[in-house]
This record gives sequence, C-alpha cells and structure tokens, in this order.
Amino acid sequence: MRWSILAVGVALSAWIVPGITYDDAVTLLVVVALLSLFNAILKPLLVIFTLPFVVLSLGLGIWLINGLLFLAVSRLVPGFHVRDFWAALWGSLIVSLTNLVLSGLLRTRHVPPARPPPSKPDDVIDI
Repeated sequence: MRWSILAVGVALSAWIVPGITYDDAVTLLVVVALLSLFNAILKPLLVIFTLPFVVLSLGLGIWLINGLLFLAVSRLVPGFHVRDFWAALWGSLIVSLTNLVLSGLLRTRHVPPARPPPSKPDDVIDI
C-alpha cells in the first residue's frame, strides 16, 4: 500500500512540477523502490547527522533531506529526470503531502473492544 501511495506521489509530482519527468511505468516502479530504500536506510542516518540543523530550522531540514534523496534517485535511475535541486525540493514536497493525505484517508480506525460489565462488589477487602 505504501509503495502505491509513493508511486501516486511521484507521478503527481511529475505531472505538477516542471522539470520532473519519467519515461514509463517500469521507471516509476524502480524510482519508488529506490526511494523507499533510501527513506528506510539513508534518511534516518542523514537526520541523525544533521539533527542540530533540523532542530534549528524547525523541521525544514527534513524537507531538504527529502529533496536531496529525490535528486539522488534521479541521478541513479535512467529515465527519471529531475532538472535541478528546486524541482527536486518541490517534487519531494508533493510526494510528502500526497503521502500524508492518502495515508490519512486510507488508515483504518482502530475501535477498542467494549468494556466488560462491572463486576459485583465483593465482601472481601483486599489489602
């Protein structure tokens, strides 16, 4: 499900942001797989190394890291083109917003189980 949401985000960013293109669906799948791998392995390391900057920028450093990862994927996958860092930054913002909205809409709500009926009071006092 997460890969589908990420694929929608990348496709939407290619549709909205000038300077982001991909050749075909296979390229999109490779981009999604590599971006998922980067988000799982590289992003936590980059966040740890840049933690003071992330804190001082009130979280905007995460957006910059996402843009850098987006740009790195474009350099590694033939057929996926990102013109410059600004296009990567706006593309990563669209991917993040798409992820936020679609994950929120598709999230299943957890309904807690009903409470058991109250028990009868005992005559025994526990100490």
